[in-house]
Amino acid sequence: MELKDCRLLVTPTSFGKSNPALRRDLEALAGEVIYNDLPRPLTSSELATVLPGVHGFIAGLDEINRAALEHAGQLKVIARYGVGVDNVDLAFAREKGIVVTNTPGANATSVAELILAFMLGLARQIPEVYTMTRQGGWPRLNGLTLENKVIGIIGFGAVGQQVARHLGGFNCRVIATDPFPDQETARALAVELVKLDQLLVEADFVSLNLPLLPDTREMVNAEFLSKMKRGAYLINTARGELVDEAALYQALKSGHLRGAALDVFVTEPPHPDNPLLELPQVIVTPHCAAHTDGATNAMGRMAMMDCLAVLRGEAPRYRVI
Repeated sequence: MELKDCRLLVTPTSFGKSNPALRRDLEALAGEVIYNDLPRPLTSSELATVLPGVHGFIAGLDEINRAALEHAGQLKVIARYGVGVDNVDLAFAREKGIVVTNTPGANATSVAELILAFMLGLARQIPEVYTMTRQGGWPRLNGLTLENKVIGIIGFGAVGQQVARHLGGFNCRVIATDPFPDQETARALAVELVKLDQLLVEADFVSLNLPLLPDTREMVNAEFLSKMKRGAYLINTARGELVDEAALYQALKSGHLRGAALDVFVTEPPHPDNPLLELPQVIVTPHCAAHTDGATNAMGRMAMMDCLAVLRGEAPRYRVI
């Protein structure tokens, strides 16, 4: 099939926003490009109405399940704008012969920078003192330095490694755990590879940097949290489903954990009644870790190139299935 005969669907709302040339390049090559005009990912039922006749799909965090894909009779490729593919029914995509790609490493620096910002924000209680000062107060809260603290990284992949690099100048001890650890990179970054239980006992800050899989879903439960060092902080920029939110709330409310920073939730956006939103020691952001010029440009270009490669009959660079 010629690219000029192809119809493409692009659902990440940030695609091409910081680099309009990306959209122009795509529109110049494809026959028709449809964009998501909503300020959120598409639901399964919404996808079911737009996927018919679509050949290539540059996808965000949309609900790409069986019910949606049953309507994708001409779809050849789903190019995920990001690394996670837990929102895609991979088994059914494989059954339908749909190629799925992702963009590994494209947003690693941006996510790592937000994790570092979270660490500093939690350590110096920035949201709390900001609010107090704006309200006319002049608080004297005792913060922490990162110097001489233990930083625990769960998931030593692209993001975890970037976090370790950024921490290189803070004179802290960095430990990490991963089922398939990169020993060479760990040595180069002076990172100690340890077992999960040791990390939880020793770390002052615990950062989750791993994918959502059946064995990682709600891995941060009451037992996990009870093993964490008293007064420690939890940071999650990966997937909300990694955390049992009720258990986290109890660990924070009881004072076992001193604070948390969450860029992701089980339900997004979180319901206004979510009790985690009540706690002043919890920093919350709207799943924005990858929303920087560098990350969106890299993810957009990588997803576009692999999508077009498949439609040309070529091998994509970052194939998942």
